[in-house]
Amino acid sequence: MTLPLPQSFIDEIVAHAKDDAPNECCGIIAGWDGRAVKLFRAKNAEASPYRYNVEPKDLFRIFRECEENGWGFLAIYHSHTASEAYPSATDVRLATWPEAYYVLVSLQDADKPVVRAFRILDGAISEEELAAT
Repeated sequence: MTLPLPQSFIDEIVAHAKDDAPNECCGIIAGWDGRAVKLFRAKNAEASPYRYNVEPKDLFRIFRECEENGWGFLAIYHSHTASEAYPSATDVRLATWPEAYYVLVSLQDADKPVVRAFRILDGAISEEELAAT
């Protein structure tokens, strides 16, 4: 499957990762009918370079706005500041939205950020194509 994302959303994810470094950033991309409609930056409640957890107040606010507009969680994104853009064992364990894509941005080489998309279902990771639109 392919996750089409506006180039502006990809750029925003990279900017968010750089803004929050050295800690991991996190956020949610709302979607409707398979299309990305809004990107929400969220606070990383962990404030850690090794893990993320969407701040519960942010999650509630984002979830409420999505419900009001009939949107779903198309993708959940976060950054890896010193490792590749691939789900860690912790990422897999904490992947609780099986219908969502998981988008990771790596700042391992800050001059050349890498953004990749995955599905995580029952502990199995599958990379999906990420298409800038």
